[in-house]
Amino acid sequence: MRRSIAYPLAVATAAGSMVVVAGPASAHGYVSSPPSRQALCAQGAVPDCGPIQFEPQSVEGPKGLRNCHANLSRFAVLSDESREWPAKAVGAKVSFRWVLTARHRTSTWEYFVGGTRVAVFDDGNRQPDAVVTHVVDLSGFPGRRTVLAVWNIGDTPMAFYNCVDLNIGGGTESAPPTGPSQRPTATPGTGPAPTQPAPTQPAPTKKPVKGAPWKPGVTYRIGDEVTYGGVRYRCRQAHTTIRSWEPPFTPALWLAL
Repeated sequence: MRRSIAYPLAVATAAGSMVVVAGPASAHGYVSSPPSRQALCAQGAVPDCGPIQFEPQSVEGPKGLRNCHANLSRFAVLSDESREWPAKAVGAKVSFRWVLTARHRTSTWEYFVGGTRVAVFDDGNRQPDAVVTHVVDLSGFPGRRTVLAVWNIGDTPMAFYNCVDLNIGGGTESAPPTGPSQRPTATPGTGPAPTQPAPTQPAPTKKPVKGAPWKPGVTYRIGDEVTYGGVRYRCRQAHTTIRSWEPPFTPALWLAL
């Protein structure tokens, strides 16, 4: 089986000799924080996920679906509730961060809990940034919940699907998101009163040490520095690393010093 690599969108560089390896045509984007099910697989936090661990950004299907795997049989593990997916403890408001490996024009972003659409963000068919953050009020849905996050593409009939397991009201997030976030254009969900004050973004999975070797499974913030292959890099966008996002191949995330 051909292995697909999840490279983030590469920014242009002045060095003409630099070669940027692009991902396959099926590489597009996924929710990295709180970690979606495919992000957990890519990070190795959930074992034996099959091919989704190598291409967490590729869960693409027709618009209007309401499942975690977009009807793709090779990613069916994402809809397997027997896997006991770990749930991230969050407060009443949650900051969802998408990492986009191909920035398609976007109609809307939607968030569902069960059959209820709790938020929608309208991009007006514009091209999004490489990292997109939405703050969603989930105060009406306390307890363990699975949120279905949907990215509706503006110039195709397709969408991307992510399931994110949360324990809403079970904790707070420690730092505000980096970069701009969007407010929903509609919040049609209703439910009980909130149980926790608003959080934003999770703390790093490990505390990075300045200049330490790059590692997968670490949450880096803007300005953090690492070394890889004898070269020093500075973080350009906050993100949690996965295998195949090494600094030489992800210039959208790392600046060589």
